[in-house]
Amino acid sequence: MTRLRLGRIPWINCYPVYAAIDRGLVSIDAEPISGTAAELNDLLAAGELDVSVVSAVEYARNAAAYHLLPDLAITSDGPVHSVMLYSKRPVHELDGATVLQSASSRTSVLLLDLLCRHRWRVRPKFATVRAESSDLEPLREFPHQAVLVIGDAALLLAVEERYPYKTDLGTAWKDWTGLPFVFAVWAARREADRASVQAVHQSLLKSRTWGLAHLDELARLASDNTGLPLSTCGAYLGDLDYALSYRHLAGLTDFFRRLAQDGLVPDGSLSFISAA
Repeated sequence: MTRLRLGRIPWINCYPVYAAIDRGLVSIDAEPISGTAAELNDLLAAGELDVSVVSAVEYARNAAAYHLLPDLAITSDGPVHSVMLYSKRPVHELDGATVLQSASSRTSVLLLDLLCRHRWRVRPKFATVRAESSDLEPLREFPHQAVLVIGDAALLLAVEERYPYKTDLGTAWKDWTGLPFVFAVWAARREADRASVQAVHQSLLKSRTWGLAHLDELARLASDNTGLPLSTCGAYLGDLDYALSYRHLAGLTDFFRRLAQDGLVPDGSLSFISAA
């Protein structure tokens, strides 16, 4: 079988999927390549990766080129903690306000756009900025009324309590639709060797099983690596879900439907690679 190039995000939210692989407890025949969600989106689209975790919206935009890996995603059924809109005023008062949004995200950016236009009925002025963990201090220098931050950076900014208003987009989506939200999926390029993709998929599922059984250990690792309180890391990992059940698919399909209605993604169906 061909050795595949596997994209991965080095954030806390991926620890449960990769921890057993990193410890050598589960073998995987793939070359790991790390990057932000946006970087992995582009690398998979360019054919520089064979399989990768990608933003949900990346799949929607390029579904004709990809197969989804079944039963594997990063989702929340309510608060996600790491996709946050921090603001100086309530969300209903952001009409015409400058809202910074992370360059690392695509799904979250479009989710925020939907919420602003259809849920909160406001039209902010969006500006894209770097908002990784190392960029949080420079954010102070940008004039803005709100900022969308994702991943570990969102958790770190929450601890600082820099903004009086915090809106969890996972919670906002659940309140709006009653459904879970799928932030990221694992996808393979359609031309990738099927047997190799299936083998990588099985390794990821085995590693996830180990990770979910050792969340306390992974929370301690996350706290050590980021300096975040152990309680924050534990609550974060405990609220995430890594499955892609029928209910998750209902949330994903509803998100894609809303985007398609606004002309933001093509209207298409989901395509899964068969299980090994």
